[in-house]
Amino acid sequence: MKAVILAGGEGKRLRCVTGERPKPMVPLLGRSMMEHILLLLRRCGFTELCAALRYRAEDVVSAFGDGSALGLSLCYRVEDEPLGTAGAVKNCEDFYGGEDFLLISGDAACDFDLGALYRRHRESGAAVTIALRREPQPLRFGLAVTDESGAVRGFIEKPDWSRVVSDRVNTGIYVLSPRAMAQVPPGRPFDFARDLFPLLLRRGERIQGVEPAGYWRDVGTPLSYYQCCVDALEGRWKIEIPEAFRPPEGECGPRAEEPAAALLDFPCRDRAATMGALSGLMLELGADYSDGIRLTLPRGSAHIYPCAERSAVAVAVDSPDAEFASSLALSAGEIIRALGL
Repeated sequence: MKAVILAGGEGKRLRCVTGERPKPMVPLLGRSMMEHILLLLRRCGFTELCAALRYRAEDVVSAFGDGSALGLSLCYRVEDEPLGTAGAVKNCEDFYGGEDFLLISGDAACDFDLGALYRRHRESGAAVTIALRREPQPLRFGLAVTDESGAVRGFIEKPDWSRVVSDRVNTGIYVLSPRAMAQVPPGRPFDFARDLFPLLLRRGERIQGVEPAGYWRDVGTPLSYYQCCVDALEGRWKIEIPEAFRPPEGECGPRAEEPAAALLDFPCRDRAATMGALSGLMLELGADYSDGIRLTLPRGSAHIYPCAERSAVAVAVDSPDAEFASSLALSAGEIIRALGL
């Protein structure tokens, strides 16, 4: 399977992170952003690749060469003048020829199953298949309006709140058919969302929206860049992190629950505030706070700590007196719920 990588960006908004590097070459946990994408493409079965370059193209070429070091076949096409997103891909036409192909940005933070997305496209017969993502704060993105079948009926580019009619954002990850790319004029600026997709809809072509499972984040600002680092270290973004950049065992990621713990749900997501209130109530009882709250009483002990994966507090009681253990767990639950945090 073939894929085109858009890797010509300068990353002006990310300049404090990129310096003079092209945006796809920004290092993230021991590899460049683009290398993470190349490894993702390889895992998903895409081994014939072409990178569309413009800004400091030589940096990308010198870093990856022909791709053989990563087990890939990688070639390049360089724009002399900015051609827009669709124009840059049209410049790779001799690479993809008459085949369907995947398009992804070289600076995407993503672990979608791209092979499954490609197969969905082939099964649907659509001119274009777009990977969509639900976003609660969609103002920075282009929105897609879809019907019940997933067919895209319209696009809204970076709206203000008065024009937000969907929470499905365009991730910029597409599978494109040759008939879609045939509508892109060669040698002049042309964009996907602004020019090609509206043209295809006017011509009655099907554009299919798919919401893949997995991680995706736009890496357009320093804040989003650093959040990607955190998400990767905590396991939310599944990438291959070199050994030297992995956190010490147990430093990140969810804690395993104690087998005997009862899980007591509470309405607020602020675990720290809940635990702070509980700590205040138990200060005079001589509790130990080095690992959650550990309270030792003559008839048994209790370990109270916040769950890693949900809005709940775990209460593990160790006592030979079953009635006492049940009473202590019940009392802890009543205290947690009474706090109403």
